[in-house]
Order: sequence, then structure tokens, then C-alpha cells
Amino acid sequence: MNLKTSLFDKRGGDGARILHDEPRASHKLAVELISLMPVSLTNRPVVFVCIGTDRSTGDSLGPLVGTLLSEKVISPFHVYGTLEDPIHAVNLEEKLIEIKKKHFNPIIIGIDACLGRLKSVGVIQIGEGPVKPGAGVNKDLPPVGDLHITGIVNVSGFMEFFVLQNTRLNLVLKMAKMIAAGIHEASLTYHPSNSWSNLKMNVDREQTT
Repeated sequence: MNLKTSLFDKRGGDGARILHDEPRASHKLAVELISLMPVSLTNRPVVFVCIGTDRSTGDSLGPLVGTLLSEKVISPFHVYGTLEDPIHAVNLEEKLIEIKKKHFNPIIIGIDACLGRLKSVGVIQIGEGPVKPGAGVNKDLPPVGDLHITGIVNVSGFMEFFVLQNTRLNLVLKMAKMIAAGIHEASLTYHPSNSWSNLKMNVDREQTT
């Protein structure tokens, strides 16, 4: 668990903020994700590292996303961290070593749950830079990713571990489905030489109709 603004919601340099149940949320996430990845020709593999555990409802966002993605065809993307094989505080460093041995110079996108302000609960954040697993519960773990996708699942500030344990699974599942749908859509569009122009063209066309 982890304690920019988009084409649709510009608010400075912290990345995009997309409410999980707003209209076309998954499409907005796909557009933002593609816009952050290299658009020039590249052979760097794109790897999603979904962090969390199924032993805590609030911290299950990452492995839920990983499980949903594992049930889809998301080539050319790769995904690690599922409900069956989670990536969490105990095995995080070991898993990162394995991933970097398997994939040469990967673009890593970390996915994790986080806590935030009450008005931000249900918001998905996507931007440059890593996620920082364990920050919300005072664990010292390595940062993960060149890019990050985080979901604000509950309120921070008091007894974070207890708050995570008592987060509603219904909300976490809805957020996970939205994130997985956005990544799946991005996988259908991502071609490094022209990916951003393709998606941007689709968005511009929608805005003019």
C-alpha cells in the first residue's frame, strides 16, 4: 500500500486524477497511460507490477487488477502480482529482481492502493515516477516503477492499518475493474511509433461530435 494531470483534469505536476465511476473513466486512463509512455520506436517491454495482498481488503487493489488483467489478452504488456501470486512487503525485492532478469530494461508501471483525503476516495491517480509501497503504514520498501497508477481506497490520518483492513471490497473491486479496463484498452492501441497520436485523434473526434 502506498501513502500529473491528464488531458481531462489538469491540476499541476502531480499527474492525472480520474474518478473511478465518472463517464468513460477507463478510456481516460488509457489515453493518459499511452501519453506517458515512449512514442518513439522502442523494444523496451512494458511491465505492470501490481502490489498488495488479498489479506487486507484495502490493500487488495493491486492483486485484483493483476488478476483481472491475467484473464485478458494484454499483449504487448506483461503483468505481475495477482491474488494467487501476490507481490507484497515480504517478497517485493525478490520479485523485482526476477522481473528485471526476465525483461531487459523494462518500462515498469507500479500499481498500488493508497490512502488520502475523504473527498479523494475513489480517485485513480496516474503519472510519472514510482509508487512507494508501505509508506502509508511506515514500512521501508523500495520504490517501484517509472510510472505509477494508484487508487485512493480510504481516508488517511489515523490508524492506517485498521482503515485498510476495514475498507469496503465493493469500492476496491470497482476501482480495480476500471483500472484493468483502461490498461486493456491501452494494450489494444499501444504501438510506440504512433500510439499517442492514435488515441488523441480518437479523443479529439469525440470532443467535436
